[in-house]
Amino acid sequence: MPAASRRPFGQNYAFVVAGAIFLALLAAAGLRAAPGVLILPLEKAFHWDRASISTAAGVGIFLYGLTGPFAAALMQSFGVRRTVTLALLLMSVSTGLSAFMTASWQYVATWGVLAGLGSGAVAMVLGATVVNRWFVAQRGLMLGLLTASTATGSLIFLPGMAFIAEHGGWKPVVITVALGCLILAPVMWLLIPERPADVGLQPYGAPEDYVPPAPIHAGSALTYAFGALGRAARTRTFWLLFLGFFICGLTTNGLVGVHMIAFCGDRGLPETRAAGLLALMGLFDLFGTTASGWLTDRYDSRKLLFIYYVLRGLSLIYLPFSDFSIVSLSAFAVFYGLDWIATVPPTVRLATEAFGERDGPIVFGWIGAGHQLGAATAAIGAGILRASQGQYVEAFIIAGSAGLVAGVASLMIRRRAAAAVAVPA
Repeated sequence: MPAASRRPFGQNYAFVVAGAIFLALLAAAGLRAAPGVLILPLEKAFHWDRASISTAAGVGIFLYGLTGPFAAALMQSFGVRRTVTLALLLMSVSTGLSAFMTASWQYVATWGVLAGLGSGAVAMVLGATVVNRWFVAQRGLMLGLLTASTATGSLIFLPGMAFIAEHGGWKPVVITVALGCLILAPVMWLLIPERPADVGLQPYGAPEDYVPPAPIHAGSALTYAFGALGRAARTRTFWLLFLGFFICGLTTNGLVGVHMIAFCGDRGLPETRAAGLLALMGLFDLFGTTASGWLTDRYDSRKLLFIYYVLRGLSLIYLPFSDFSIVSLSAFAVFYGLDWIATVPPTVRLATEAFGERDGPIVFGWIGAGHQLGAATAAIGAGILRASQGQYVEAFIIAGSAGLVAGVASLMIRRRAAAAVAVPA
């Protein structure tokens, strides 16, 4: 192996790769959160109704999830570094073009379709792929940390974007997002080798006799993505995980991520204060999801999912009936933030156990598509309920009740039930 191709820090270079991926996930999550900030400024600037504006967010969230399994397979054949770099460039171009929009369909095309496809390649499947490729030890902990970035990024940037929107309108927000993605693209290209072996390394914590899964041949990403789905769909494990993640999306970025600021606005809270609450959720999500990864390495993932979903459901049912004081909202933000996306590490572990290291990330991509389908359902559905009922109460009760269902479904998963469908090397 030529010395020039090696990287500093030895086996610990895996943490440099994880850090770079953390930044990319932050950017993609921030992009997906921006429509929540843009609802009120776009209403004011263009007089579009809330259902129309929510449609762009819903389409973007749906494609964000639908892209996942194909992106996971593409990373196996085309490469992680190429996929992530091109995705960031697409995100930059699409959001930048929206600065020139004058009609709602253009908002759907740029932030919904194009940005949805780009951000879908820089999503939870990216974290799962990189962790499975670069780590053998501490997989649950590292996946928890990377997963936290997808929620933390969507929340910690909100106060800044809300401040920009309040003082400069919607255009400076989209330009800021476009520039952020553009700056990160070359950083990813420079810091991320394709595989540990390409720089003379083994995955972190791998034994000397470790043999990585055989790569997918170039050009077969589409075939393999559907093949992995076909093998997984014959198992009950897949459908229970898919259902749980559909409800996970329904109860997080689809409802709270898109509509929380507008919900608080209906209750008389300024946009920046509501965005601050979401940022507080993001801060505690970083701790909660990282801790969830640690717990996933040690405890039954099914029981963890049950606890996470039930507590989340109860908190969503409670919120519309709270007094919306700063104390009650702050308590909700802390509690809900700890549970925001803590479901990902145990879900990835169950998928990897059931479908193997090679199929696992791609199957998780399909499960992740269920997450974003649920989020899109909540983003559009809550907008329609708000437009027709004049309030969000029904949307939060429905989402909370669904969380209780997801908790029960998680206990019905049989571990390693799908081992028989793993692809032979």
